[in-house]
Amino acid sequence: MTERRRVLALDLGSSSVRAVVCDERAEPLPGVLARRTVEPSQDDDGRGELDPDAYLTGLVGCLDDLHEAGELDGVELVASSSQWHSVLAVGADGTPRSAALTWLDTRARPRPEHLPADPEAFHARTGAWVHPLYWSAKVPFLRAELGAGERLRFLGLPDYLRGILLGTDATSVSMASGTGLLDLTAQSWDTEAMELAGLAPDTELPAIDDTPVRLAPRWRDRWPALADARWTATLGDGAASNLGSGCTDARCVGVTVGTSAALRVVHGPDVPPPPATVWRYRVDTERLVSGVAFSGGGVLHAWAVRLLGLGPDAEPTIAPGTSGLLSVPLHAGSRPPGTTPPGSGVVSGLSLDTRPEELLAATMEGVALEAARALETLEKSFGTTLDVVLGGGAVHASPWWRRAFAATFDRRVRLAEDPEVGARGAAALALGMDLAPPGEQLEPDPEDAARMARVRVRYDRFRDPLTNDLAGDLSSPG
Repeated sequence: MTERRRVLALDLGSSSVRAVVCDERAEPLPGVLARRTVEPSQDDDGRGELDPDAYLTGLVGCLDDLHEAGELDGVELVASSSQWHSVLAVGADGTPRSAALTWLDTRARPRPEHLPADPEAFHARTGAWVHPLYWSAKVPFLRAELGAGERLRFLGLPDYLRGILLGTDATSVSMASGTGLLDLTAQSWDTEAMELAGLAPDTELPAIDDTPVRLAPRWRDRWPALADARWTATLGDGAASNLGSGCTDARCVGVTVGTSAALRVVHGPDVPPPPATVWRYRVDTERLVSGVAFSGGGVLHAWAVRLLGLGPDAEPTIAPGTSGLLSVPLHAGSRPPGTTPPGSGVVSGLSLDTRPEELLAATMEGVALEAARALETLEKSFGTTLDVVLGGGAVHASPWWRRAFAATFDRRVRLAEDPEVGARGAAALALGMDLAPPGEQLEPDPEDAARMARVRVRYDRFRDPLTNDLAGDLSSPG
């Protein structure tokens, strides 16, 4: 018998780097996974950095583990899913001159004179804003930190890793779109965005090229099974999560709750420009993805159980909508285009009788309520009721959270089959296939839904004036 095709899928996240081997259907092989934990350097000033060489060491370690176990034999394709938005400076010799700034880093502040002439047109072209998340603000910040002198180039973390492993640091159209500097239609660097970031695309940015490549010669002896494997273009993690959940077209919205949370819709080019609060990036040269993201997801559950002295897997013991509290989940601030700074989380309704399970439930409900607001925005934009696929490590680990999401959306939701949705999505794209939506479904409990509808009315009245007061000035230094 001929051995079946294998795909090595790399998931380059902000909390871990993972290597998963998938079969020809993009299904992860049971137990064939290598993982290294990643710990970003963070502080109260907004720092959120990764050491690029330590990250490389972790990735190499994952590949070593699979090689030593004989699990790389038969791998024909290597697919990658990576965190969007990271950036680091490298010198002329290609070595890092800075740490990699991740999406967690909020220190960059665009100056008033470095804002688009027409912000609405800029957003329509790039799907982004001039904001601390994007390179339009992060690159000037890095230049100021490093000072004048050496000529620098700027790469995303996956581009740097590919430069070492593959001999080319060309970026993919998907990763380029996450910088906030790409003209989404032309699929090339946007002229105005370059000027705002103070960049010369021919000398200071990577080329954009989705052509598959092979492992650089220096690594072929280390992993001989990968010597002839084709490494496909890196896919942004949000797009990969949708594809891996079977959410591959504009009939479906992927609701992913991991450390953070997001709602995303994959679609073709023939749709109107994104609404004012919706970002848009590219999946590949054919498809785009539009969505809304939140800094608060599973990290809020971890915060709550730590604060309350509960076990890491603790679940509320009360039904959704019965806590009597309102929790606005802005503890880690807001994502673009929001400007609410970290430290802005609010809980309303606390009393001397409030119990730990009530605070935990309200915290988790707050994430679901934010997602429901975003779902309304996306459905209005696409002019249809969207099929919901719920996935991500945090909701996979929490039956209560899945119940609360179904109740808050007040509709049947599909449940992603595997928590490794990013790896599956990258593998599926490399194989040229679309995964089917998952079959498992969850119906909302009518009583839960009625209670959460009443909570939603109170939440909306409370939240909007509050967040208007909390919003910060992006041009201020902190």
